[in-house]
Amino acid sequence: MKIPVYSRYDWVLQIIVVPLYISILNWLLLGDDYWQNRTTLALATILAVVDSMLNWYVNNSIAIRINLMHPDPKDYVVRTIRRFLACTICSMLHVGVLFFLYWFIALPGFEPEMGRLALAMIFTTLIVAIVVITYESMDNFGNWQESRKEIDTLSKAQLQAQLDTLRQQVNPHFLFNSLNSLTALISENPEKAEVFAEELSSVYRYLLRSNESPLTPLASELEFIESYYHLLKTRHGEALKLETRIQPGTEIRQLPPLTLQLLVENAVKHNIILPEQPLTIVLTTNAHQHLIVSNNLQRKPSRVFSNGVGLSNILSKYQMLGQPAPTVEEDDREFRVTLPLV
Repeated sequence: MKIPVYSRYDWVLQIIVVPLYISILNWLLLGDDYWQNRTTLALATILAVVDSMLNWYVNNSIAIRINLMHPDPKDYVVRTIRRFLACTICSMLHVGVLFFLYWFIALPGFEPEMGRLALAMIFTTLIVAIVVITYESMDNFGNWQESRKEIDTLSKAQLQAQLDTLRQQVNPHFLFNSLNSLTALISENPEKAEVFAEELSSVYRYLLRSNESPLTPLASELEFIESYYHLLKTRHGEALKLETRIQPGTEIRQLPPLTLQLLVENAVKHNIILPEQPLTIVLTTNAHQHLIVSNNLQRKPSRVFSNGVGLSNILSKYQMLGQPAPTVEEDDREFRVTLPLV
């Protein structure tokens, strides 16, 4: 027969409660004779330990049964009251059995006084209350931990879903703008359009791979942006320039993937790019481990259609990752985005 165990901490409570309980219980039933007579001390202790342990496991069975009847954590009040009443009645019966057992075997020093039995039962009720409250507190704490785990899991799943949505926005956004550029290039220079299409396929392969992770090393982003820059130069030639001034040691820092591509793409999309008005994009890092992406400001006179994916996507990714938000600054000469590196 399997011994009913209510909690994996049963043995801890037994070590703490049982020795204290049987010592005080026997003193209440026997008085000072319990400590003064060796035979009484030994025999009463053995009988009380057996009775108390038996009572403990019977109460465990009762508690487990009541938990099955009230499994909802919200029912803790009803569960606690029923457990306390049932275990108190059971424990009082065990105290009564022990009392009459001492009487039956004529335990040396024992006098069957009802007042002592009443005190022993009141003390037992107090111990039962302490044990029941302890177990219920452990149950509630365990339920709270499980709830926190579930909340954390759901929060992470929600954040992951939001990040996935943001990632999925980038590829169509990039493809849409690239196809627009390719369409314009076909009519202007078919040979360049062919080179552009080849570059586009290799760059897009990188996009599909890198967009699977929430963060990527700055070194990988810089390597990719060089490839993307060559793609753009196929269309714009010397009218587009990219300068990179990265401090040593910052390459291992991380940022959301395709962040640089979105910023470079935004700069190309919203600014005039002509041989006599070249667009220069500069990538630099500062002492605060920030990446600064800037370009000279020469807005196109006509408003360019934008679906708002670029900057909002970057800001949302940083927010989802729990990182400080990038800062966007603009003056008469320059447009700057400062990105914290993780």
